[in-house]
Amino acid sequence: MKHKLFAIFTTLLFTFTLQATEIHSPNGQISVTLHCPENNAAGTACLSIRYGDQYIFNQIHLGIQTNRQDLSSKLRLQSASETSLHTDDYQMITGKRQHCINHANERRFILVNDKEQCLTLIIRAYDDGIAFRYQLKTAPNGEMITNECTSYDLATGSPRWMRPRSVDNEGFYPFSTEGCKSGEWGYPALMEPQKDVFALITESDLQRIHCGTYLVNEGTERYRVKMVEDALSVTGEWHSAWHTLIIGTLADITESTLTTDVATPCQLKDTSWIKPGNASWIYWAHNHGARNCALLKQYVDLAASMHWPYTLIDAEWDQMTGGTIEDVLAYAHSKDIRPILWYNSTTNWIEGAPTPLYRLNKATDREKEFAWLEKQGVKGVKVDFFPTDTQQAINYYFDLLEDAARHHLLVNLHGGTLPWGWQRTYPQLITLESVYGAEWYNNNERLTSRAACHNATLPFTRNVIGSMDYTPGTFSDSQHPHITSYGHELALPILFESGIQHMPDRPETYQSLPDEVKQLLSTLPTAWDDTRLLSGYPGEHAVLARKRGNTWYIAGINGKDTPAILRFSLQRLSLPQQTAVLFIGDGTDEKSFRIEKNLSIGKETEVPCLARGGFVMQITLP
Repeated sequence: MKHKLFAIFTTLLFTFTLQATEIHSPNGQISVTLHCPENNAAGTACLSIRYGDQYIFNQIHLGIQTNRQDLSSKLRLQSASETSLHTDDYQMITGKRQHCINHANERRFILVNDKEQCLTLIIRAYDDGIAFRYQLKTAPNGEMITNECTSYDLATGSPRWMRPRSVDNEGFYPFSTEGCKSGEWGYPALMEPQKDVFALITESDLQRIHCGTYLVNEGTERYRVKMVEDALSVTGEWHSAWHTLIIGTLADITESTLTTDVATPCQLKDTSWIKPGNASWIYWAHNHGARNCALLKQYVDLAASMHWPYTLIDAEWDQMTGGTIEDVLAYAHSKDIRPILWYNSTTNWIEGAPTPLYRLNKATDREKEFAWLEKQGVKGVKVDFFPTDTQQAINYYFDLLEDAARHHLLVNLHGGTLPWGWQRTYPQLITLESVYGAEWYNNNERLTSRAACHNATLPFTRNVIGSMDYTPGTFSDSQHPHITSYGHELALPILFESGIQHMPDRPETYQSLPDEVKQLLSTLPTAWDDTRLLSGYPGEHAVLARKRGNTWYIAGINGKDTPAILRFSLQRLSLPQQTAVLFIGDGTDEKSFRIEKNLSIGKETEVPCLARGGFVMQITLP
């Protein structure tokens, strides 16, 4: 009897302990447990994450180190809040959907080290993932954050798609089941810890008090968060960025808005002037085209003929011949086209770099330039060539965004940082690069052979976390050819989300396309009401549906070098039976289309694709 009572008491105590340190998603699918050593014993605090009945992370090690506090070891749990429901629905101008439902369960835990120094851990559990951040009090006269001790232990042999770290956050996401013994990796990192259960690791809500971070290997299966700076100066109350893990099926991953859910809400009182749309773009076909006034006017004419609202005047417009930038701007306005101008950030590539230089670095110069742009009717800026994400660089990004907003200028950040959820905070941040995109057909031959697989990986990796300025839809060739099909290229402006899609090809190329293709491109939205993944696997294929108004646009691509049949269900779209659609897919070869104006489809659909092929469907509901 004593043994039975002891067993019951032990079970109840164990259950109580778990309840005191657990948090569940609103739908109960995701559970997070905080584990702490007792009585400040040696060891680290860590999280475990369960999806359904499967553990996907057994150990996520926690902690922060400063020059005055070690908040990474010998931590005990001092207190835990009750679970509270965090509700913060919001509207987006760009992204996967306009109305975002932001519901999570939140708990706060206070951890204390053996010197009675406190670290607050905030955890939110969402239906599509978790987010956690640290808070701590620093010395009144300042303190240095010296180490981020967060690390993720991945099960041996788990599939992963991870991009080697680079300053510009551009590169491929190769598939692997073995971690390197050492390496540096950029966000986001996609993993498959359990079969058909995925996790995408990134961060969100970087602020002026932060620098960027990345992942480094500690052994083959442990990935530790590392700051880009050796020490970060902080004062007073300080909090980290949100560490986010989007968790679930591939549909959960691609459709998630978690990175904007945890971001600081919109800081602009008036957003009515922010207008997504398509743009003609001279640089892909003519790298120095912005020096030529007559050629720039041809791209204004292209935008007008295709009913695209914008034209991007790229680098070296300040070296123009045959006219002035004012001439081109006046011509654009006469055609009712909104111009966007390129600038060098003058913080990274300076010697021998494209111009204009040094116009945005100082606050006084930036104010003068932005005021001039507003007076000239320019609607946005593309700022290029940034350094790594130091605190100084992060502050420069915020300076650009805040000052541009006052002058009603859209911002496109190129050659630099990731979205970090900033498109919710500053919705005039209309897109960012941080992707190995079609521009690379100008630079070397690597993209030619790898584009199809790469394109079929991006919907599950980089484009999950925010708008992506890939510049999709290249039908002709630049310096290096593309071997993706016309159907594949036509699918990309739908498959890839960006508040502005810079259409990269030549005027004569667009004019040579079939009327149905031109009509589709001329009316294609860049802001969406909803997004659904219909089928896909990273690197192999992707079929995505996006809705605007009463029209669904479905885009699919084959990422393989062999023909494939893409199979997917339309049940999630709730379409009427026997819906008629416009279908544009692969023709008899990679440079032709198959077009059917009234294709009848059922709930289950099969589309044959060429090697590296693709297709588009346009479904207008009654």
